[in-house]
Amino acid sequence: MSFEPTSRLDGKVAVITGGLGAIGYATARRLAALGATCVLLHRRGDDGAARTAALPGGSAQRHSAIRADIVDTPSLRKAAAEVQSTYGRCDILVNSAGHTQPVAAADLEALTDELIDDLMRANFRGVFATIRVFAPLLKQSGDALVVNVSSIAGFTGVGSNLAYVAAKAGLDVVGDALAKVLAPAVRVVSVSPGAVESSFVPGRGEDFKAKMATTTPLGRIGSPEDVAAAIEALATTMRFVTGTRIVVDGGRHL
Repeated sequence: MSFEPTSRLDGKVAVITGGLGAIGYATARRLAALGATCVLLHRRGDDGAARTAALPGGSAQRHSAIRADIVDTPSLRKAAAEVQSTYGRCDILVNSAGHTQPVAAADLEALTDELIDDLMRANFRGVFATIRVFAPLLKQSGDALVVNVSSIAGFTGVGSNLAYVAAKAGLDVVGDALAKVLAPAVRVVSVSPGAVESSFVPGRGEDFKAKMATTTPLGRIGSPEDVAAAIEALATTMRFVTGTRIVVDGGRHL
């Protein structure tokens, strides 16, 4: 099998969970600009059709938005069936859906059983379930890529809360395992941002962002475009990469 770099993604179909979110949509714009057809999976958002139409090549390439919840496997199976019937393939799967809630690491009582279960379901189980339902299409492609949007929290132990840390660490390790069992037809890579300019973590305002910037070696926090650029590279030039993590944090983990 050839893993030669490419500059175009014409004919490829990319499914992006959390596709209307900051990182997911930035990724869709980049992949669509290179010729890929993008399918945006989302839990809610009545502007899905308008935003897919606004992607590069929107009218010609028939980008689409499908409502599906990664913690609801039947909805994922329905989405995979729709991708199969509409496009007949899935070459790239980007898992950028999930959510979190700030809880101080020392506040053990605030990290309730219910919150732990919710965060593990959204940030680990749901990602695995998405890979599971799209695996047949990915294998059929023969030259597929799965990118799990993880976090440096998975290896630093510092994040919005300890359950989120555990979910991302688990995702990274299972991603490595999947890279072995799905090879050579499917590559699996984690992309691990640090703090990113988005509304992903509730309650974090400009003061928090400024503090993160001053304590990051490159002097700013990340942008969705920084993360999307790494995903684009994995789909195009970094094609001999699997079973590892790409850290996109401006040196934040140092």
